[in-house]
Amino acid sequence: MPPRAKAAPAPTAPVEAEQRPAAAGGAEPGPTDHIALLRAVNVGGLTLKMDRLRALAASLGWQAVRTHIASGNLLFRATGAEAALGAALEAALRAETGVEVPCLVLTAAGLRDRVATCPFTPTEGKLVHGLMLFGPITIDEVRVAELRAPGEELVACPGVVWMHAPDGFGRSKLAERLDRVVRGAPFTARNLNTLRALVGLVGGGEATGAD
Repeated sequence: MPPRAKAAPAPTAPVEAEQRPAAAGGAEPGPTDHIALLRAVNVGGLTLKMDRLRALAASLGWQAVRTHIASGNLLFRATGAEAALGAALEAALRAETGVEVPCLVLTAAGLRDRVATCPFTPTEGKLVHGLMLFGPITIDEVRVAELRAPGEELVACPGVVWMHAPDGFGRSKLAERLDRVVRGAPFTARNLNTLRALVGLVGGGEATGAD
C-alpha cells in the first residue's frame, strides 16, 4: 500500500513566539540569537547578494550579522519580538530593492523546536524539505493524492510541513505544486541538511556561503 499523506486534524499553527524572561530588576533583556529565513531569494525570486543582506541587517542595529549559503539565511543578535524584527527587515528590503520579500524570523529555540519535529530519517538530508510556515495552513489531501509519487510523504507539524521525496525534490510533481497543496499562509522551504546546519550556527557557529 502506498504511504498516505498525513496532516494535522486542524490547520497547522505556527510555533508561538518564545516568551523571554525579564532581566533582573525589570530591565529589558539584552540581544538574543535569531535567524531570518527569506522567501524566494536567489531561487527564482529576487536575486540578492548576501553581503548586501548583511549590510541591511547591520543598518538596523543588529549585531553578529552572518549569512549561511546564498538562499537567504540570515543569523543575527537583536532585541525585540520576532514579528517586529521580521517587519523591520521586510521594510529595509523593500526600500533597498523595491520588492516585497517575506521574512520569517525565529529565535534559536524556535528554530530548534521546528527542526526537532522532523519525522523522517532519510538516506540523504537533501531528500527531505521543511516548509517553514509563516502562519496557519491546511493541506489539500485530494491534490496530494493526485500528485504524490510512490514513496513520497507529506507530514504537518507545528510551524512546519515536512516532505520526503526519495527520488529527489527537483523531480517531484508534488514538490513542484506545493503552493497548490499547502494552502493558507506562505512558507519558505529548506532541505534538512540546511536546517540542521542552521540549528548549529544560530547558537554561535561560524556561518558560511557565497556573497
